[in-house]
Amino acid sequence: MKKLGFGENKNIIHTNLKLYRIKNNLTQGQLAAKMQTMNINIDQQMISKIERNNRIVTDYELVCLCRILNVNIDDMIKNVELEDDNQ
Repeated sequence: MKKLGFGENKNIIHTNLKLYRIKNNLTQGQLAAKMQTMNINIDQQMISKIERNNRIVTDYELVCLCRILNVNIDDMIKNVELEDDNQ
């Protein structure tokens, strides 16, 4: 099975996640703690990996991140540039 990817990217929200986390005055640890209250098993190091584009984000995690940060999914994924491997 071929792994789907967009160039070197592991996720498409890394930049916006950090932006909205900072706008909400949350540390990575605080965000992870809030995620854990929503039954998402994630810690500060995993948040850091997402923000550094070194970890995939699941659909469940995306929804919970958006709820915690009070942002809709469209805003979280806006301004994303995808590489076209067919060119």
